Amino acid sequence: MTAPLLLDRVTLTYPDGDGRLTALDEVSLTVPPGTLTACVGPSGSGKSSLLAVAATLIAPDRGRVVLAGAETGELSAAERAALRRSRVGIVFQQPNLLPSLTAAEQLQVMAHLAGRGPGAARARALDLLDAVGLADRADRRPHQLSGGQRQRVNIARALMNSPSVLLVDEPTSALDHGRGAAVLDLLVRLTRERGTATVLVTHDVAHLSRVDHVVEMADGRLGVGRVVS
Repeated sequence: MTAPLLLDRVTLTYPDGDGRLTALDEVSLTVPPGTLTACVGPSGSGKSSLLAVAATLIAPDRGRVVLAGAETGELSAAERAALRRSRVGIVFQQPNLLPSLTAAEQLQVMAHLAGRGPGAARARALDLLDAVGLADRADRRPHQLSGGQRQRVNIARALMNSPSVLLVDEPTSALDHGRGAAVLDLLVRLTRERGTATVLVTHDVAHLSRVDHVVEMADGRLGVGRVVS
């Protein structure tokens, strides 16, 4: 089975004065479906750049990014955007929910952007909110939800268009220990149930025994992964 996400010898640099700063240095990563890979490392090590390249938000200088079977380097900007909408779910560090919309409507917006009808979108939104334990909060607005609940809406929203790849950026940074553990458990469960290839960037190493693989970034390089038993 082809992995939904493959990075092959990816290098990414940024302008830095008269030279260039290397953010990713020959990074290779394969994420099989139904597995969660956690990427850890200090600030500035390249973790956020890894997510941005995997999401096709930034094109690398060299190397291949294969997403849901598509060689992204061969796609136009419009084609990459369409691929992101249909095959990639992104969970940002801050939920950034729209204040005027209910939890269900936050999800329905994603379906609208993908060109799906409102009736089916409402049903799927309610199904996903049930999956993250918020069936009874579907009509609540962000200010009526706790921090952990808002992050659960954030996760459900990323799954709205049935992505094959789920990219998660520091989802527990604003949560206490207990709520952070619950969010990580939720991500592990949904990854298994939905069959996504999930990459989690995190500083929280307390709960990594729950994930399938852990890789460490340092100075733009990706260390050898380990399987967590």
